Amino acid sequence: MTSEIIINASPEEIRVALLEMGQLAELYIERKKDISLVGNIYKGKVIKILPGMQSAFVSIGLEKATFLHVADVYSSFDYSVFGEDIEEETIPFHLPIEELLQEGQDVLVQVSKDPIGTKGARVTSYITIPGRYLVLMPGVEHIGISRRISDEKERTRLKELVTSLKPQNIGLIVRTASEGCAEDEIKKDIDYLMLLWENIQRKKDKVTSPHLLYSDLDLAFRSVRDLLGHEVGKLVVDSENEYNRLVEFVNTYFPKLASKIELYEGEEPILDAYGIEIEIPKALGRRVWLKSGGYIVIDQTEALISIDVNTGKFVGKATLEDTILKTNLEAVREIAYQIRLRNLGGIIIIDFIDMEKEENKNKLFTAFQEAMSKDRVKSTILQVSELGLIQMTRKRVRESLGRTLCAPCPYCESKGFVKSATTVCYEIFRELKKIGAVRKNGKVMITANPLVTDLLYEEERERLEEIELMYGFKSIVKADKSFHQEYYEIVTL
Repeated sequence: MTSEIIINASPEEIRVALLEMGQLAELYIERKKDISLVGNIYKGKVIKILPGMQSAFVSIGLEKATFLHVADVYSSFDYSVFGEDIEEETIPFHLPIEELLQEGQDVLVQVSKDPIGTKGARVTSYITIPGRYLVLMPGVEHIGISRRISDEKERTRLKELVTSLKPQNIGLIVRTASEGCAEDEIKKDIDYLMLLWENIQRKKDKVTSPHLLYSDLDLAFRSVRDLLGHEVGKLVVDSENEYNRLVEFVNTYFPKLASKIELYEGEEPILDAYGIEIEIPKALGRRVWLKSGGYIVIDQTEALISIDVNTGKFVGKATLEDTILKTNLEAVREIAYQIRLRNLGGIIIIDFIDMEKEENKNKLFTAFQEAMSKDRVKSTILQVSELGLIQMTRKRVRESLGRTLCAPCPYCESKGFVKSATTVCYEIFRELKKIGAVRKNGKVMITANPLVTDLLYEEERERLEEIELMYGFKSIVKADKSFHQEYYEIVTL
């Protein structure tokens, strides 16, 4: 079975699910009032130099100044971008940041990481503009080929083709999606990217800083550009407006993909129909059970992620070492799956159950490397330590799924997390749509925590009225302080 992309589009948010063999593998959520900044290009202004940290704060027009490290001004450049694993090259640097930048100076920067937690966004002066088949790198004389293209003849063909088409003083990364592409498709992508870059340069000369020069595509379009490859059988979207936008976009830039886009017209909500909605709460849980009876525990802190493996109810049938190895190997597959699904990034430490035999430790490491090979995000995995730990880093660009859907818990002094009022509010909207689909007209009473009802009365009032008009019913919203923030009740009257 091939992979599938499922898109649930509503006025308040877009949710994109990637299914592999019918199982939810990746989930992306973008809310209209909290759109990601990653990929945006700005004309910024340096407002402070920090020699002690070899960094600078750059204003790009956000509430918080962005962070620019000297390594992102004149340093090694990470060619592993947009999920493409590329050979790295190093550009040596010797100058300190105070000799490279001055306060008040205008700089062209691109957001490389969204604000995460209490940290502001991170920016780089190395600009990368992604297309369907290539990534454009202005000012870098380099051609990189994705390591996921394993056929050496195809790698050679693509490198020779791109070399013959490459503009001067421009670097290009050949993405995985370019495998098997003809010359005209590659050339069209280069022309499109060069047009974008020339428009950015013209705009930069006309505006004062800080100013947005270029916004990356929204989540629906990025899903087509970055996820809709040869291995994906179809993309299904439940909004006719979004379907028309995607078809027009694909017909303009990637006409060969047009046949893969379908409009979902079922009565059941699309994520329910594909068994995705029920999986989302599981991806927020701290404990994940294994089929054998063992389990893993996932804890996320500001600095790192810790994952603990336990035998639980599994007692095995042979020796203790054999029982531990089987539990660890089962946990490997689940951990790799959870890392992708939850979009866990930064430093990750996995505490496997201790094993005595070096041979078993090597089996564990090999199995984990293989399990993580499907992940499009760059990671570095270290060998099993003497304490039975695997330490790894995974590139963190956006917030994890848990931090996206949840807010710090007021009931436990921010030691844990609960669903945010916005998330609960959107769940109520989905429930109202389900009710409206089977019962037109009448009244419904919504009882919820005051934080949720305040949102329904204020910021989301317009959306609530749209749903009322759509299904012909009236809603009564009632606040109840005794209700947990995640709990609500909808009663038809």
